[in-house]
Amino acid sequence: MDFIVLSHLRWDFVFQRPQHLMTRCAERNRVFFWEEPIFDATGTAYVDVLPKSKQLLVATPHLPSGLNNNQVWKVQESLLNQFVEQELIRDYVLWYYTPMARHFSRNLQAKAVVYDCMDELSGFRGAPPGLRSAEAELFNHADLVFTGGKSLYESKKLQHHSVHCFPSSIDREFFQTARHIAVDPADQAQIPHPRLGYSGVIDERMDTDLIAQIADRRPDWQIVMLGPVVKISESDLPRRANIHYLGGKDYHLLPSYLAGWDLGLLPFALNESTRFVSPTKTPEYLAAGLPVVTTPIKDVLEPYGTFKLVEVAANIDQFIEGAQRALACRDSQERIERVDRFLSRTSWDLTWSEMRGLIEATVRSNRSLSSNESAGRGSSVAAD
Repeated sequence: MDFIVLSHLRWDFVFQRPQHLMTRCAERNRVFFWEEPIFDATGTAYVDVLPKSKQLLVATPHLPSGLNNNQVWKVQESLLNQFVEQELIRDYVLWYYTPMARHFSRNLQAKAVVYDCMDELSGFRGAPPGLRSAEAELFNHADLVFTGGKSLYESKKLQHHSVHCFPSSIDREFFQTARHIAVDPADQAQIPHPRLGYSGVIDERMDTDLIAQIADRRPDWQIVMLGPVVKISESDLPRRANIHYLGGKDYHLLPSYLAGWDLGLLPFALNESTRFVSPTKTPEYLAAGLPVVTTPIKDVLEPYGTFKLVEVAANIDQFIEGAQRALACRDSQERIERVDRFLSRTSWDLTWSEMRGLIEATVRSNRSLSSNESAGRGSSVAAD
């Protein structure tokens, strides 16, 4: 089976859930990762195709500017149909990350349709109009719905007959290498300790006021922020001598940065965009050997808070106190052993294996149903 993946996230933006899953999928299947369009074509629309591995291609449509929504959908539909023919894609799974892709993919005849709902996109700043109705349509056509966390599962489970919870997982051995790295990256090497670090997208989900308060209350603590700034202005970011914005980093460099931290931060605001968030950085920090302090995000409280793997802080006073406790147990062998026991039960490999099993069972079921329907029509014709 081939996989056509329709995504609102770009492959080279941040290495996260789609990249983890589709990299593993491409070990046995051809994967075609279709990104949102770029409006820079000066003439005819076209698709730029970039191979990421032998069996994984990233396709980016380039469209002229000035098109209305209906024209954007129509042009993409034509480009996608041509792409399917050119790549000789016949038996395939249609995998959605954005419900908006229904507008240009309705005609595709997949062997199975999967909606990997990793976020509640309608709660994000700049969510496109019509997103909820597009998701309702996708629920009507999907065979399987996967959710990126437990709270999202609770929200979606009554909207579809086959919803399965697959929370954020971990490339455990990769991040555990941070425990044995002794050399700091050049742009971090001169930052004093203790270092409190955050790694991920910096957007409207960040509690920037909290970050500023931590920096002001403890000027001896250094706050390191890794990641691209999106959907908020650079001017919205708190600026202090002890806050260091190092920009986005290649995924494979992350352990070398985490190795030089004393604490992992999850300074999320409590708003609509974080209501269902399940941060992949939680298990990544823990695997790297870092203690973690978090605001009370539901999918971090359960299970990480329940098992006392993170410090939970609802305000600045609790954050300071929690960070002090976390820093004090940074090198606790008992804490590390508890973390390792917990993380041994999860991995992206296991997540993908379970997803693949559900998909293969669905494809077999759909084929059987199709064969039975065909046999029934044949009997009817013969009887006539």
